[in-house]
Amino acid sequence: MKTVRSVVLVIASVLAAPAGAANAQTSGTMNYPTRPIRMILPQSPGGPTDMIGRLVAQKLGDNLGQTVVPDNRGGAAGNVGCELAAKAAPDGYTLLLGPPGCLTVNPSLYDKLPFDPLRDFQPVTQLTSGPQMLVVHPSVSATSVKEFVALVKSKPGAFNFASGGAGTPNHLASELFKNAAGLQMVHVPYKGTGPALTAVVGGQVQMMMASLPPALPQVKAGKLRGLAVTSAQRSKVAPELPTVAESGFPGFEMVTWHSILVPAKTPRPIVMKLHAELVKTLAQPDVKERFASQGLDTVGSTPEQFREHMKRETENFAKIIKAAGIKPE
Repeated sequence: MKTVRSVVLVIASVLAAPAGAANAQTSGTMNYPTRPIRMILPQSPGGPTDMIGRLVAQKLGDNLGQTVVPDNRGGAAGNVGCELAAKAAPDGYTLLLGPPGCLTVNPSLYDKLPFDPLRDFQPVTQLTSGPQMLVVHPSVSATSVKEFVALVKSKPGAFNFASGGAGTPNHLASELFKNAAGLQMVHVPYKGTGPALTAVVGGQVQMMMASLPPALPQVKAGKLRGLAVTSAQRSKVAPELPTVAESGFPGFEMVTWHSILVPAKTPRPIVMKLHAELVKTLAQPDVKERFASQGLDTVGSTPEQFREHMKRETENFAKIIKAAGIKPE
């Protein structure tokens, strides 16, 4: 009788398990999402990460039926926001809008990071891909890359270039260009792409490699002058601008991107639910048009494809950082 009683008690406990942690987690996964989601943007407001993140947050929230709240956490070249996301609960309620910096550049730039991008994050999808634009303040007399190179060479060390911080993609693109052209320019890092671009618009700095979304409106308004784009082909939104490669530097190419990731132990069903809704978001005509108008292509890769992309980018940036001798500032 005792054995039968024990079996009955075990069965009863199993039947009651939905109130337990494991079944609660399963139930939560099936019903996900049931409350607002936070999307961490690891850069200051005004830059490309902020612009892309806010659009995706709004449209993804509409598709999920829950509010997705953008949360700007800039600082330390993106490390502040990325660490916060990496250490968040792996329940699908914290997303990271990931730029290249903290995910594929900083592992080679900093001796010790408080997170490991490949270990501590589960990729969901790559959102966008797009070139940078070489822009100068209108007070700079050069109207082409060739003229700009000649002007800088005539005054070694007299010209500055801005970036969103040491090791950011616009910094690396500028270093590549500087080294390819044999230029002597002073790097002026800012706490984010937005403040850096504002400094160039204000004339405090003469040049920058800036992402198209925030730079293009300034060029169209006459507040900046675009000289070239860093992609292999000309941009559809600025076809009048040559590539850096066709401006005398064959093979020059650097394309930036943005992505969505979640903490590593996030349940697979939640990851795939997010992936499906993000792909749906990227396929919406108004979203594709908005990104295209800013010179960005939508991607929508699988989690596995984007993980491989991260690995390749990490290797490529490691080579650039080593060759240029870049250190955190």
